[in-house]
This record gives sequence, C-alpha cells and structure tokens, in this order.
Amino acid sequence: MLTTLDIIHSKHVNQFSGPRNPGWKSNRNRPRGWNEGLLARRRTVAALSDGSMIEVRHLLKSYGSNQVVDGISFTVNEGEILGFLGPNGAGKSTTMRVLAGFTPPTRGEVRVGGHDICQASIQARRLIGYLPENIPLYRNMSVRPYLEFMAEIKMLSGVKLRESVDHVLVETGLQEVPMRRIGNLSKGFRQRVCLAQALLGDPPVLILDEPTVGLDPWQISEVRGLIRGMAGKRTVILSTHILSEVSMTCGKVIIINRGRIEAHGSPESLVTGFRDAQFVLATVSGDADSVISTLRKVAGVEDISRESVSGPETAEYRISLKDGRDIRSRIAATLVGEGFMLHELQSQGMTLEDIFLRVITRQQAESDS
Repeated sequence: MLTTLDIIHSKHVNQFSGPRNPGWKSNRNRPRGWNEGLLARRRTVAALSDGSMIEVRHLLKSYGSNQVVDGISFTVNEGEILGFLGPNGAGKSTTMRVLAGFTPPTRGEVRVGGHDICQASIQARRLIGYLPENIPLYRNMSVRPYLEFMAEIKMLSGVKLRESVDHVLVETGLQEVPMRRIGNLSKGFRQRVCLAQALLGDPPVLILDEPTVGLDPWQISEVRGLIRGMAGKRTVILSTHILSEVSMTCGKVIIINRGRIEAHGSPESLVTGFRDAQFVLATVSGDADSVISTLRKVAGVEDISRESVSGPETAEYRISLKDGRDIRSRIAATLVGEGFMLHELQSQGMTLEDIFLRVITRQQAESDS
C-alpha cells in the first residue's frame, strides 16, 4: 500500500499543463489544450538537456559497507528505449530508484531533462513516470477510480485530470474495462494498470523496473508491444534480466554486473564487437566422449559442448573458437581423419545471450582471481 512518504513524493511529480497525444487517432478525439502543453514542455526540456534526456556521471550508491552501484556513467537521448540488463543483484533496481529520485546517490550526478536529481529534485521528478518492480494496487477499486485517485496524488485536477485518465486508458488498452474491479483483472491487465499510472501526466521519461516480471508469455508480449510503441515518443529505461525482452524492445543496451557497466551499445553493435567470439556447430556420429576429445586437439578450439542428440550416436556440438578464425576445414579434416561421420558443419556468430553470458562469466572470473 502507499505510505505517507509515497504520497508526499507523488504530490510533486508530473505537474504538467497537459498530456501527450500519441494514442489519439484523430484531431476530433484529442483533448483541448493537449498540443499546447506538450510543445511548451518539449521546449523546456530541449533547452535544458540539448538532446540527452538522462545523464548519469560516476554514480555510486552504497548501503553501509555494501557498494551496490560502482561509479557508472551513461546517457540516454530523447526518444530512446534503453535496456538495463543484468543478473539478479547486479544493481539494476537500485540504479532505477536513484534515477527516479526515490533514493539519493552516495556520490555522482544524475540529470533528467537537464535537472539535477538532488539539487532540483522536484523539477526532475516532474518529468518522470516510475513503475517500480512491485507497485501497490488497490484491488477493491475499479480501474478508472484508481487512476483518478493516482492523478489527484500527482496534483492533476478538473479537466486535466479527466483528459489524462482518458488518454492513458486508451494508450494502455484499458478503455474497455474502465469500471472493472482491479482484483478481477488478469495479471497482464493489472500490469497495464500499473503502466497507466506511470503515464499519468504524460511524463517524457519512463523508468520501468522489471515491467514483465511474473507474466505469462502472452501477457509479456502485450506489455512489450506497449513499450515498443513508445519509441521516439518517450525516453524509456527498463531494467530486466530477461534477454529476449531487451532484444525485442530496446534500441540501446547496458549490461551491468556487480554494480559496474560491463558492455553498452545497440544490440547490433554488441554483436559486431564480439565478432572474434564466433563458434561452429558440428553434427557428428560417434561416441560423444571420443568426439569431444578429438575436437579438443584442433588448434584454435576454445571450448566444446554437446547441444542436442538426434540419434543413438549422432549429436550436435557447439565449438567455441579462440580468435574468430574460420577453422572449419581443420575441424572437418580432423573428425573425418579419426573415422567419425560428419553430417553438417556451419559457422555462427554470437547472440545477445551469448554475449551476456560471456561478459558476466568473464567479470566473475576476474573478480575471483
């Protein structure tokens, strides 16, 4: 449930002249005064941020002797969707709370729309819609009354309150269930309600902490579609440990582990940057232990794993290469020379999942050494 501190904080958030209108299908349906407030807010933000909506510089957050976030720096431009990717306990949620102004940094600087999150906290938080990992919902309330209540907490009133609630109901696909009791909604629709409250007041920045946690595949697809539709309209940071979520929704990725940024860039640039980490898939008939032992003798092979079995003695082997050189001919000659039947041999590049696992395991190995 909301605490007094939550309500006091929320009363200073999203005090805008009117919400944005990406979900309105025609001029006839757009609320009065919508565009004027949007243009004024855009001019204010653009004048302050010069293209970078979020700027993080040397952010450090500690709880006692436990250093959770260790000097990270990054920027997010207006309209970008950034995926904050990392294993559980990597520092994702702590970073989200600092960016949203819910907890102060130990050191470093965070700016949202040009406003320092500590020195100009109210101005910065007015630009932010925040979806924490576990948001309280009043299950006995209906959807629209709940959103109206949250809009009042955000200091909206009168026509602006009604217009904002109307807009987020449309944008999140809740217009068909405005008077449905929240407790009777599916988990996917409850998550839509959570997202709708973050969109109240039309914040240009959204901070979404694990927005699809606990949802089934269909519900996840629905929420991802909503987030993808915000590209170019809002600046979005979403934290997750689900790799497919990043590749399907984000134009930019940051991989964080143990409070440090280990890799960053677009999904495509990350894959390009790891071109040296190619691997080969070989389908071979023969005793598995003997095949693996033979492959380990090939110069340039770094690691081998058996991926799948397609027959009594036929399996697919994944062969990681040390320097990215094409050694398929060498692998084929060795296997055939040892009397194994080679059915297929193909070279493949790394996926985002491969890169994530490689970065995380490398960092852990360095820390343990």
